[in-house]
Amino acid sequence: MKNLTRFVFAAAICAVFAQFAFAQNLDRIERGRLKDMLASVKSSIKKNYYDANFRGIDLDARFAKAEARMDEVSSLGQGFAVIAQVLMEFNDSHLYFMPPETTTSVDYGLRMKAVGDKVFVTSVRPKSDAEAKGLKAGDEILKLEGFRPNRKELWKMVYYYYTLSPRTKLNLTVAHASGGDPADIEIAAKIRTKSRILNLTNTFDLNDVIRDSDNRAERNINYFAKNSNFVIWKMMTFSIEPTEIERLIKTEVGQGRNVILDLRGNGGGYVKSLEELAGFFFDKDMKIADRKGREEKKKENEPMTFKSRGANALNGKLIVLIDSQSGSASEIFARFVQLEKRGTVIGDVSAGAVMQSMSMGMKITSGMNNEIHYGASVTNADVIMSDGKSVEHVGVTPDKLMLPTAEDLLKQRDPVLSHAVELLGGKLTPEEAGKLFAKAEEWDDR
Repeated sequence: MKNLTRFVFAAAICAVFAQFAFAQNLDRIERGRLKDMLASVKSSIKKNYYDANFRGIDLDARFAKAEARMDEVSSLGQGFAVIAQVLMEFNDSHLYFMPPETTTSVDYGLRMKAVGDKVFVTSVRPKSDAEAKGLKAGDEILKLEGFRPNRKELWKMVYYYYTLSPRTKLNLTVAHASGGDPADIEIAAKIRTKSRILNLTNTFDLNDVIRDSDNRAERNINYFAKNSNFVIWKMMTFSIEPTEIERLIKTEVGQGRNVILDLRGNGGGYVKSLEELAGFFFDKDMKIADRKGREEKKKENEPMTFKSRGANALNGKLIVLIDSQSGSASEIFARFVQLEKRGTVIGDVSAGAVMQSMSMGMKITSGMNNEIHYGASVTNADVIMSDGKSVEHVGVTPDKLMLPTAEDLLKQRDPVLSHAVELLGGKLTPEEAGKLFAKAEEWDDR
């Protein structure tokens, strides 16, 4: 079972149709394919969406309106945006369109995330145009393509400019961490041409795009630092086999140690891996949360539970680190730790994207023996914690709110991790903490 993962700006999808990098003249056949995609997505939602009343939305009317708009679009990109927008209007973090892979990929040379209520550059690719234009970690993004980003809308902007509407350049207005007046910067994207056939052979994971556009498929997804008293575990994703959780705890964590579990940037993953992890941190079998899906689908309504490892459970102190990019399984684990008073949660408010979804792969035939693969992430359950509340659109508020400053980001300091180590009786300066897992944030050399 996969997935616990997530318009002021919606109007922009309509307003900037002409800027799509996929621009081309559509013929009757291509326009028909777009309508077929729209119909397939509608059918999937109608059959599988967790709320049979579709959150009060008139599904037929909404999709009929979108189909009519397909007669007005002039490019594939515009058509994809029509499908994406109709799903965004549900205001559901886990309901979104997965478009076919395009013939090009773009790299703007920067990563960004919300810190508190602001959006900052967190890393710049070496030798990129972004670096040449003077962009640095710690620069606050005041405008992105004319829109002011904020915590709530950032993921939609990233989804739009990286996935639906990749372009040859990106315009930013930034406040440099080093000071001075705000500056307008135009960044040239690095464009790579791929296969000419639009193909989505692998499931698109929106959380990977939200975290950054870099391809980390070949990277480690778990990093450790330890001494005799505690272990720091940077866990990049829950999209790992549950058996891997057990192996890592036995080989890397061990008994008797305190644990700092760093879930910052972890967008979620498999329910079973979440349940497996919880079983190692609690000394009795428990329910994590209830799931509310359609009444006729019993599996979607089964609660999230785990079996404790009993005497083999970890009994040391637990500190969980989260930030604005901690989503789904990360948020649920952090909130469960809070509710059961098992440990301390430190950092920024989490993403507030905790619905459960399934990835629905779809395809249509394009020419002789060619297939266009696309899909949708469809929410199949709401997740309700033991206090009777959902974290969707709310996020987890840490026990101690700690935000890095622009200068911290610029100088690659990590005061949050440093403070967590101090709480366990250790000593790690913010500068040392910032370098500890630098490899996890390295850019690849493409």
